[in-house]
Amino acid sequence: MPEIHHRYATVDGRRLFYREAGDPAKPTFVLLHGFPTSSHMFRTLIPALAGDFHVIAPDHLGFGLSDAPPAGEFDYSFDALTDLTEALLDRLGVDRYAIYVQDYGAPIGWRLALRRPAAITAIVSQSGNAYESGLVPAFWAPVRDYWAAQTPETEAGVRGALTLDAIRWQYLHGVPDETLVDPTTWWHDVTLIGRPGNDEIQLRLFLDYATNLALYPRVHDYFRTTGVPLLAVWGRHDEIFGPAGAQAFTADLPNAEIHLLEGGHFLLESALDETATLIHRFLTTHLPH
Repeated sequence: MPEIHHRYATVDGRRLFYREAGDPAKPTFVLLHGFPTSSHMFRTLIPALAGDFHVIAPDHLGFGLSDAPPAGEFDYSFDALTDLTEALLDRLGVDRYAIYVQDYGAPIGWRLALRRPAAITAIVSQSGNAYESGLVPAFWAPVRDYWAAQTPETEAGVRGALTLDAIRWQYLHGVPDETLVDPTTWWHDVTLIGRPGNDEIQLRLFLDYATNLALYPRVHDYFRTTGVPLLAVWGRHDEIFGPAGAQAFTADLPNAEIHLLEGGHFLLESALDETATLIHRFLTTHLPH
């Protein structure tokens, strides 16, 4: 089994945690996690890929084992999280890489691509949304209400996403056999999201998520202009970013590879082998060795 290194780097005065494995001389694959988790979600995928690729998986600021300065001390936004990710990769000497984007990782990945299109060699999207059609209305209604007006009522609606029940639901919904999902996943996330002051961090990011929708036209233009190789492998039963979001990539990338697997939002927890096989084959096909 490949060795996985657990490291920290101080970037712009912030201490970021990241996992790294594989030979840096091989093609680099950067894994960008979503809400409410961290690079912990990639703990089983990394060993499956690190024999043939150089894999880096950071924790975004405010998540996992990275610093989580209070919302009053850091202006949490997807632009700011992208700044830190970009600076971390620069510090590690990574200037060409493929990305895996999931949930919050997608708007960070899209910003990286828009800033430096030539840096991105390929994209794997696992519930990493880039189209309005991927936003499941029932899930996003409270978030849209919060975007429209920040009131005690709308705040209560989005605070519900920080609860144990809501986070457990993210892991289990749409999974045919729930016993395949390790319960320590949601307890891990709940514990870290529940750190004092972290709720305010998450509220800032819920509000800023509206900027990602405004970015979609530029992302679509990037897809059309570059023709970047893209694999979308999504849970067929994801009720946060629905399968229509996966299929939508073909509007701008006709050669995109789309796979809908039995599972939900955190597909790696219940369909690791199938997902890892698809990713490995895709990267081997499209990345220079």
